[in-house]
Amino acid sequence: MKSERVLVLGASDNLSRYSYRAFKELSTRGYPTVLVNPRLSHIEGMVCYPSISMLPPDQREVHTVTVYVSADISTNMKTELIDLAPKRVIFNPGSENPTLASELQKSGIAVEEACTLVLLSTAQF
Repeated sequence: MKSERVLVLGASDNLSRYSYRAFKELSTRGYPTVLVNPRLSHIEGMVCYPSISMLPPDQREVHTVTVYVSADISTNMKTELIDLAPKRVIFNPGSENPTLASELQKSGIAVEEACTLVLLSTAQF
C-alpha cells in the first residue's frame, strides 16, 4: 500500500465515468483513496463524503486531490481545498479552473492540468 492518500473530488459510481475509473485504478495501484460527492454515501463499500469539510480527521492528510467537477463547482471549494492543504491538485480534462489554480498556487499547493488516468498509465503520477 502506498502512503500518498488521494482524494477523488467528484467521485462517481457510474462505471463509464473517468472519476470512477480513476478511483479504481488508484485503488488497484495501492493508493489509499478518499471519495467526495454530495449525492453518494458509498461507492463499492467505501464511504463517500458529502464535502471536503466533512472529512474525518483521519482522512484529512491528503497528498493529491484529483478534480472531476466543473469550474462552477470547484470555485466554491476554494477555502476547503486551501484548508485541506494537499501537496498537489490535478485538474482533469473538463475541470480546468485557472482562477482557482492560481489561488491554490499562491497558497503553496502544486497544480497540474493533466489526466490522472494517463499519469498513472505512464508512471508519471
